Parts: sequence; C-alpha cells; structure tokens
Amino acid sequence: MNSVLERINGVADLKKMSPKELEKLSGEIRKFLLNVVSKNGGHLAPSLGVVELTLALHLVFNVPEDKIIWDVGHQSYTHKILTGRRKEFHTLRQYKGISGFPKRDESNYDSFNTGHSSTSISAAVGMSKARDLKGEKYKVVAVIGDGALTGGMAFEALDHAGDLKTDLIVVLNDNEMSIAENVGAMAGYLSRMRTDPRYEKSKDEIEQLLNKIPKVGPRVLRTVERIKDSLKYLVVPGMLFEEMGFTYLGPIDGHNIGTMKSVLQNAKMLKGPVLVHVITQKGRGYKPAEDNPDKFHGIGSFDLSTGEPEKKDGPPSYTQVFGTTLVELAEKNEQIIAITAAMRGGTGLNPFAQKFPQRFFDVGIAEQHAVTFAAGLAVQGFHPVVAIYSTFMQRAYDQTLHDVCMQNLPVTFAIDRAGLVGEDGETHQGVFDISFLRHIPNMVMMAPKDENELRHMLATSLAYSGPSALRYPRGSGIGVSHNETVRPLSIGKGEVLREGKHLVIVGIGPTVYTALEAARLLDERGIHAAVINARFIKPLDRELLLSWVKPIGRIVTMEEHVLKGGFGSACLEALHTDCPGMEMENIGLPDRFIEHGRSDLLREQYGLTAYGVVERVLARWPGISRY
Repeated sequence: MNSVLERINGVADLKKMSPKELEKLSGEIRKFLLNVVSKNGGHLAPSLGVVELTLALHLVFNVPEDKIIWDVGHQSYTHKILTGRRKEFHTLRQYKGISGFPKRDESNYDSFNTGHSSTSISAAVGMSKARDLKGEKYKVVAVIGDGALTGGMAFEALDHAGDLKTDLIVVLNDNEMSIAENVGAMAGYLSRMRTDPRYEKSKDEIEQLLNKIPKVGPRVLRTVERIKDSLKYLVVPGMLFEEMGFTYLGPIDGHNIGTMKSVLQNAKMLKGPVLVHVITQKGRGYKPAEDNPDKFHGIGSFDLSTGEPEKKDGPPSYTQVFGTTLVELAEKNEQIIAITAAMRGGTGLNPFAQKFPQRFFDVGIAEQHAVTFAAGLAVQGFHPVVAIYSTFMQRAYDQTLHDVCMQNLPVTFAIDRAGLVGEDGETHQGVFDISFLRHIPNMVMMAPKDENELRHMLATSLAYSGPSALRYPRGSGIGVSHNETVRPLSIGKGEVLREGKHLVIVGIGPTVYTALEAARLLDERGIHAAVINARFIKPLDRELLLSWVKPIGRIVTMEEHVLKGGFGSACLEALHTDCPGMEMENIGLPDRFIEHGRSDLLREQYGLTAYGVVERVLARWPGISRY
C-alpha cells in the first residue's frame, strides 16, 4: 500500500522525506496510534495533537545528541515511533512492553524520565547548564503544554533560565486557545523578522553605529528601544516571557510542518532562552477525541468506530463511590469544601462541582497550593476535602506536614489510585503514601476493605477535627451493598473477620479480601488463620493485634504498598516490645520502582494474591499445621 510509516525505522529515515511524504506520514501515524491505543488504552488526545510538532522537532534537531524533554510525557507516542520503537509499539503500556512515558533505560532518545507535570523546563535548564560547563554544543528543547505551565515549578524554571541566559528552547504546546487571524498574522510576521539572522545582524550593526556617535547616539538608541518595546507590548502576545528574559516566537500553527521547521531552525541560532509558542488541536484527526479531548486524554480500550469505552459490567468504582458519598454528606454539612488539582473528573468530583459550584475549587496543576489553600479554609472553620491521586500527593509533602498537620487542621485527604495502578507504571504507582504520611504527627490514616467501608471512612474523616488521609484503590469496588446509613467509625479500631489458631493475617485496604481467600485456601491444608481488617494505619489498633498475636506468635501482614516504612513496619513497631518471640512475615512490594503492566499481573508477580500468601506461609512455617 506504499506505506510511508513502514519506512520509518529511525530518525534518519524521516529526514529523507519530501513535504508531501511528511504530510502522508502524519495521517498514517494518527491511524497507527488509534489502532494501538484503542486496544491498549493510553493518552490518546495529547499524542494526536502533537504529530506534526514531533515531526518538525525531529527534522530540525539531531536527537539523541540534541535533547528533547517531554513534559509529563503523555504526548511522546509519536516520538517513540520515530525513534526506533515502531515495531514494538503494539506492546505500549503492556507488561514488559513499551512504557507510556519517556524512559531513559528504554531508549537513549528519551533524554529524561517524565510522568509528573511541570518538570521539563527545570530539567532542561539543568541539562543546558551542564552542557555549558562541559564546553559542549548540543541543543536542549523542553516541550511543555499550556496545562503544565500552570504548575509553579514551571515558572520557577522560566525565571531561573531567564536569569542564567543560557541557550535553551522551550516549546509551549498550546492546545486550548485558537489563533485569531489578525494577531496570528502579525505575530507570525514578527517571528519571521526577529528570527531572520539578517535582522539580528542588522540590529547589532545599528546599535554599534549609534553608540559610536558622541553624546547623541546613546540617547537615540534609548529612544529607539523605548519605541520598540512599546510596539511589542501592543502587538506581541508573549511579553510575559520577554520580561522573564526569553525571546518569544509565535504563536504559530502547530500542524504546519513547514512553518514550524522554519521557526525552529531559526530559534536554534538565537542566543539565550527562546520560547516558541505553538498552537495545536488536542485529539486532532479523530472526531470523538476532537469533540471530547478530556475524555480521550487518558482512556482505556475503546471501540474505534464509535469512540465508546469498552463496556465493563460490574460495581461502581471507588472513585465514583467517593464522589457520590461526598455529595451526600455535603448536603447536610455546608462547611465541606472540595478541592482538586486539575483532576476534577479523575477524582470523581464532577457531581460535587455541579451540585455545589460555590464550594468547589480546581486550582490547576498546583498540588502544593491546593493543600495550603485547604489549610487557609480550615483555619476559618471549613472542612476541605483535597481529592488527589496518591502519586501526586508526593508533590505536597511539605505543605501537608507544615501547614496542615503542624496546625492540626481539619483537612481530609482523599487519596485516590492508592496501590498499584497498572499500565501507567513507575511514575503513577501509588505505593509510597503510607510511608510518607503515617510518621507525621496528628495525621490519622485509614484504608477501606471495600466501597461500603469507604463511605463510612469518609464520614469518619469529615467528623474528625484534625487532619486525616483516606487511601483507596483505582478501579471497581468489590460489589458489596452500601444501602446502609453512612456513619463514622471509631478511630483506631480494627475488626476481626475470621478466627483461627495457627496464625494471624492482618490486611489493610483491598488486601483484606485477599487475606480472607488465602485463609480459606490454608483451611484446606489444615492451617487455620485468623483474619483482621486493620482499617486504620494510624492510629493502629494495637490492643486488638496484641490480643491475637501474643498467644499465637505468628503474624502475616499484607499491603499494596512498599514494605519499607509501610503498614507492616507499623505493625512491627507496635508489637515488637510486647511480643518478643513473635514471628512476622510482611507481604508487600519490594524496595524498587514498580514497572508498568496490568495490575493483576503485577500482583501475581509480587505475591499479592491468595496463592502468593499461601506459598509464603508454607515457606516460612512448613510444619505449621502440627502446632
């Protein structure tokens, strides 16, 4: 079929193509992306929007010698295809397959690992300065979206780059605003003029000439500069970046390869930091994604002909249960406020935002601000609920400790995607929150075994007068009924779900049901295990654990979290003094970053299944049934 894409085995193949072939390649890449992502899921709309931009970048820059850093990285799929990973791309986000984000150990074309927002410019400034210190000549490009630019870290990096004046190119991928014809035409003209090497040379020559004229020359030059600056304020839309020390170019059409290639080539020749403002359309080339870019930002497998997600029968997700329960509780309590950091849909807050628009706040990609903003509300008598993914909670550690917990303020942290999240991999696995939260004074931390317990725990948090964290997993609930009236639980109290005489299995969160199934399997082998649902990570129900562990002497802890500093460590800290002869087996995740892959495969890999528990018990206590 004369496929252009099949000829692409590396960047060198791209650079041999004619403009007509490049246009055809853009369409073929979009079809290729749609076929793979419709099966595997992934970040579709961002990647569809940057196909031409990615082609232009690779035509102009010599990667991997030159460095391209993709902010967040969810728009890097075309980059991966062009850099030797086309044949493996069907394994995208699959266990042992291609990652959905840039990874340095996957390819030397991926110059920096990304996955969280607003980091690219900081990394690019560091890499540029390293180049200067080593006397090297390569170019560094940061590609950042307009959404990621709402993160404070991005502005910190822009400020530093302008101060350092090192050579650096920032490509602002703006997929929210449109190009107005008059502004766009004028800006395009100014960009062409200002990036033309002849213009730069002429400007320098004129300045040198004027400075040589005694007395009059410098005054004339200052007048010219004032007029030029006034004109720029009127017609150039990027004065913020100019004031920060950047040369601003744009906005330009992000789907015109020729225009982008020309501007980027000229940007390479400019000294100091340069910002290229590119306008793209999120989801371009696939109408369902163009019409609903948020829905297709990150999506599971879907029907390519309709754009509808694959139907999965089953109970509602933990996220949905959280969202509906919060609305239910907020109807009775006007002090409840909901806050999100650019994840309203992902955290289940859409119903709250619609029902209580005056009590809902989306602060953008600004987790640090979200937490201290919540602290300010709490000081004045409100009870804010900060709904946030576990992996993004890491970004607001200092504010949680210093501004919320130190003042013992009533702020609820609804920590979604806690535990293994699957295909998004290392940067998104929510497996560190217990370790970095449970040691903070005044913090109460809990995790529900099912969606019904989630409802009661949310009520518990909102009835508590201090800081609390409620962690719950991604995906569907167990399917239990939750028609009963929502009620607060006794803080720090666990529950015994099953009695036994040979060992005690203590689970937290969804591992409780795994523990119950493991106990059933052990029963078949003549081993009788008690099962405790801890409910609370902090304060831990030490009395309950002692009453069972002290007489039996054997305990297994389970958590979908790293073992270091996790729930098992908390149990060991609580019991070791009064149970000196106790034997403990901790089951959880090892001291490593967990790769991408389906969550069920990862649980099997790391022994977080009922059969995995049985194997660990039999290996640790081979003759346990004789006791």
